[in-house]
Amino acid sequence: MEFTARLLLLLSLLSNTPAYSKRPDFVNVGALFSFDSVIGKAAKVAMETAVIDVNKDSRILNGTQMRLIMDDTNCSVFKSSIGAFQMLERDVVAIIGPQSSTVAHMISQIANGVQVPIVSYAATDPTLSSLQFPYFFRTTQSDSYQMAAMANLIDFYGWKEVIAIYTDDEYGRNGIFSLDDEVEKRKSKISYKLALPTDYNLDDINNVLNGSIPLGPRVYIIHINPDPALKFFQVANKLNMMTTDYVWLTTDWLCTTLSSFTPKDQSFLRIIEGVVGICQHTPQASPYKNFGLNFYGLNVYGLYAYDTVWAVAHTIDTFINQENNLTFTIVGSQFGKLKIFDGGKHFLKILSDTNFNGLTGPIHFDGDRNLVPYGYKIFNMVKLAVHNVGYWSNHSGLSVKPPEFVKVAKTSSSVSNDKLDVITWPGGKTERPRGWVIGDTERPLRIGIPKRASFVKFVTELSNHTIEGYCIDVFKEALKLVPYELPYRFVPFGDGLSNPSYDDLVKFVKDDVFDGAVGDIAIVTNRTRIVDYTQPYATTGLVIVVPINNSKASTWVFLRPFTIEMWVVTAAAFVLIAIVIWLLEHRVNDDFRGPLKRQLITIFLFSFSTLFKRNQEDTVSPLGRLVMVVWLFLLMVITSSYTASLTSILTVEQLSSPITGIDSLVATRLPIGYQVGSFAYTYLAESLFVPRSSLIPLGSPDEYEKALRLGPHNGGVAAIVDELPYVELFLLDRDDFAIVGQPFTRSGWGFAFKRDSPLATTLSLSIMQLSENGKLQEIHDKWLCERGCSSSAGLENEPNQLQMSSFYGLYMICGIFSLSAFVLFLLQTVRQYIYYKQQQMLDPSSPSFPASSSSSRRGCYGVLFNFCDFIDEKEEAIKNMFKKDDDNHQGSQAV
Repeated sequence: MEFTARLLLLLSLLSNTPAYSKRPDFVNVGALFSFDSVIGKAAKVAMETAVIDVNKDSRILNGTQMRLIMDDTNCSVFKSSIGAFQMLERDVVAIIGPQSSTVAHMISQIANGVQVPIVSYAATDPTLSSLQFPYFFRTTQSDSYQMAAMANLIDFYGWKEVIAIYTDDEYGRNGIFSLDDEVEKRKSKISYKLALPTDYNLDDINNVLNGSIPLGPRVYIIHINPDPALKFFQVANKLNMMTTDYVWLTTDWLCTTLSSFTPKDQSFLRIIEGVVGICQHTPQASPYKNFGLNFYGLNVYGLYAYDTVWAVAHTIDTFINQENNLTFTIVGSQFGKLKIFDGGKHFLKILSDTNFNGLTGPIHFDGDRNLVPYGYKIFNMVKLAVHNVGYWSNHSGLSVKPPEFVKVAKTSSSVSNDKLDVITWPGGKTERPRGWVIGDTERPLRIGIPKRASFVKFVTELSNHTIEGYCIDVFKEALKLVPYELPYRFVPFGDGLSNPSYDDLVKFVKDDVFDGAVGDIAIVTNRTRIVDYTQPYATTGLVIVVPINNSKASTWVFLRPFTIEMWVVTAAAFVLIAIVIWLLEHRVNDDFRGPLKRQLITIFLFSFSTLFKRNQEDTVSPLGRLVMVVWLFLLMVITSSYTASLTSILTVEQLSSPITGIDSLVATRLPIGYQVGSFAYTYLAESLFVPRSSLIPLGSPDEYEKALRLGPHNGGVAAIVDELPYVELFLLDRDDFAIVGQPFTRSGWGFAFKRDSPLATTLSLSIMQLSENGKLQEIHDKWLCERGCSSSAGLENEPNQLQMSSFYGLYMICGIFSLSAFVLFLLQTVRQYIYYKQQQMLDPSSPSFPASSSSSRRGCYGVLFNFCDFIDEKEEAIKNMFKKDDDNHQGSQAV
């Protein structure tokens, strides 16, 4: 009984005591990779070494042994899937690998279901970082980061078009798509994406490279798997593509490949002379020497594999220390019994927070579960050796110093201006390669030219198939300024019996029938949407041509520049100015004195003669001179305006048509001629809404002349709308026609090339040089000015008559100055007259002006007449009288 009680007490105590988990003796970790691959060979040795180091380190796992279960996938998705299921049956808490991005996509789907993290040291596909794969971790740098570095390198050298060659799998496709996004941000583009089979051979490479030769770009981006035999560049050498015309940029596969080479393989490197590649940068320099990993074949992925084992070991240690049991739940499925890691979610969180220093530097993950990147180094193959030419990171860009030092340097404001060291390109040159070749001797540029039936001075094909003309000479002179050879051949477009459609010619350039088009090709909106143009080499625009006559102007045409009001005000101004000047000058200037008849003649002749010549009479008084200055300025403006208006009226009167511009032409609804093939038809019909039935196609200058002479009512046209250069050539030897109005469109002629063709920019610079050195004008004069160039200015519309309102301000200023001068003169005279009257009252014996009549005039009229008589006297006589009165007054005071 007592024993039973004690047993029950012991069971009760045991039932109330918390259970403690026992630390496991070992933990299984899986590793899926390809044993015989360049990356796999290095990773296998690195992971085995890492497991040994972990198990020897007493600071981690505390007696628990890590077991690494490795399986060879041979880069097969099927075999990897089978291996993954078999591995999960062995209670693995994490799977290291796979190294293939394609395999990683499949294994990550399985990992999501069984909650076992996948930690890859080599799968760089950017899409593996998506939310689709929450259990996928990457202890290497994503290709999205690598492609940003590559795009920065392309942009640094100014290449706008590149060709990308890649393996046709998730790794290749997604990497190139990421590069496409990056180069587009920098205003460049991948013009052609050429895929290789995943198991490509020499024939596949040969076909891809041969197909790329006719293409324009010569900058190649190679994104393939590590290739120990360098098969790709073997083929490139055989095809003579490792020359100065080519640029070869590789992603980090080449760096990984070179790490597997032994000293006896060094001579093999001559086939990649001048190649530029990027390689993952690790902040620490050769740390693996202290870890027993110093052997040929070790690459950066081997270092990442070593650190991956330690990252998993740290996670396991933390997980066990937090008293979590490593348990699995068996569930049934169509694949058999699967084990789900019960602590998978917690294990995932601990792994996300990993932070320690590994062989490659600090190991911790960003928000997308990628290793926080350190950047890339840029290397160049020169003389069978790898030369570092710089580094790249997202915070430093391209630099000759490692990113960690550039970051420190930025804080001290001592950033170097250098970007990259000198690179030796294929062929041994250090100058930046052009990066594109559009034509060569085997395949010259196909330049389409319009085979015209009229206006052949611009471009024509002679009977011996020689192409010449104004546009052709401009093109040839521009090519002379291009700093490289550019083989080409002209391809006539059209039958020569009628002018071809220039819209069709431009479309042929867009459709790759021609590489470019040269000729009198107008730069208009609908064409610029499909091709690129050079800088315009000729300024043009649509103008209107009408017939003119030489009949004399009407008899009274000279009166038309001014309105009646303007004539009346102008005549009145002459009279008023004459009177004001006479009043201001009469008392001080003998030229304005004398008999009444003479003074009247002087007044009016003086005023009107200011229009034509210098006056015989000079103004003496200051006020008179001031008024004359203002009056002469007014006359200058009036006469200039009159002359300009009369000239325009006389010119317009020569026209035999009421058409004065495009608005009046459209309003007449009369037939309008245009040149066959010109954009004038589209512009008139679609922009100005001229009925298409009113547009008459004409093919030559003779047809122009005939249609204009017939007129709109006899089967001809009222006017012709064409581009200015054609019209200038048409008018050279025809005096019966003229341009009316101004050009109503502004355009130019340029050479057309395919979209994004570098030739458009190159020839634009050449055309600008031709314009600056005068050669462009010489070519123009040679072809279009054999008998002298006619003026390109159109006839102005008949101007409105000049209104009084246009000159109101001038007349007002002149009137104010004249009135002010008259008032000042009047005040001065009144003051003298009052002083004169005061002297007479004080001394009746003083002289009077005039002496004979001063005493006989009384009343207001008498005062007025006396004042007028006073004004009529000379200023000098009045001053002398005042002087005598002052002298007499002073003498009387002295007595």
